[in-house]
Amino acid sequence: GHPGAHGGNGVLAADGGNERVTRPASGRVLLRLLPRRRGHRTAAVQDAAGSDPTILPALLRLQFHDCFVRGCDASVLIRSARNDAEVNNNKHQGLRGQAVVDAAKAELEDQCPGVVSCADIIALAARDAIAMTGGPSFDVPTGRRDGLVSNLRDADVLPDVVDSIQVLRSRFSASGLDDRDLVLLTAAHTIGTTACFFVKDRLYNYRLRGGGVGSDPSIPAAFLAELKARCAPGDFNTRVALDRGSERDFDDSILRNIRSGLAVIASDAALDASNATRGLVTAYLGAASRRFERDFVAAMVKMGTIGALTGDDGEVRDVCSQFNTD
Repeated sequence: GHPGAHGGNGVLAADGGNERVTRPASGRVLLRLLPRRRGHRTAAVQDAAGSDPTILPALLRLQFHDCFVRGCDASVLIRSARNDAEVNNNKHQGLRGQAVVDAAKAELEDQCPGVVSCADIIALAARDAIAMTGGPSFDVPTGRRDGLVSNLRDADVLPDVVDSIQVLRSRFSASGLDDRDLVLLTAAHTIGTTACFFVKDRLYNYRLRGGGVGSDPSIPAAFLAELKARCAPGDFNTRVALDRGSERDFDDSILRNIRSGLAVIASDAALDASNATRGLVTAYLGAASRRFERDFVAAMVKMGTIGALTGDDGEVRDVCSQFNTD
């Protein structure tokens, strides 16, 4: 979907409660019920992070994967007995965090049945994950409805680690996101890890200009040796920090790494391959560094409204992994 497709931002209730809400009654309940103030965190997210801090970047990834496919409609949470739901697409490989959303949903259904959508919970959980890793605290608009469709093939549009900068720009553009959003949302890789599966082609199977395959020549020699030591040929499962040196802290070091040739995955490294995106990375490391967190929040909020269903569109699911049957 496109950000403007369903009224975009205006119809989602912002935290201040001043924005127009499509269904005032539920809007008021939402404002009371959800963790409205900065500093308040969703209990389910806190509980999960207490036993496994790596769930935080997973929750951030969950929102990207939801919003890029059919918009922010929780279609990624649907489970299918036939394995043909969106989540069954290979591009969602390793996706986690669904159980945290389910736990938050169960908690909210007890307090106030049928009010808080799974799509809103995904957005709130991602917001919590950013704050809990030392990133900015911010308010997210709520009022999204849950979608009624979840197809495996729909997820083909997701950005891929092997995408060139041209392909990345066109995929983001198709969702109404620009170069600045591409740079800022890539910077979310400041937290978390990836599997060697997503790095192996850069290390061992990169198509060389003169023919044949080898290692991506843009990777500095010492860093290449480090990555190969971490990801031996045939090892798909070992985890590698996306942000070398500070994968548990939200900061701008991922951008520094990208500028220095120390990006782990090809799609992060690709930001250095276009003047427009390279210029933005450089600016956030220099003149615009004070704006980095503020602009990151703006990009997250913008992404969180892609194709959002509001009003009477969609439904509020009773259980996040299945459509309502009534």
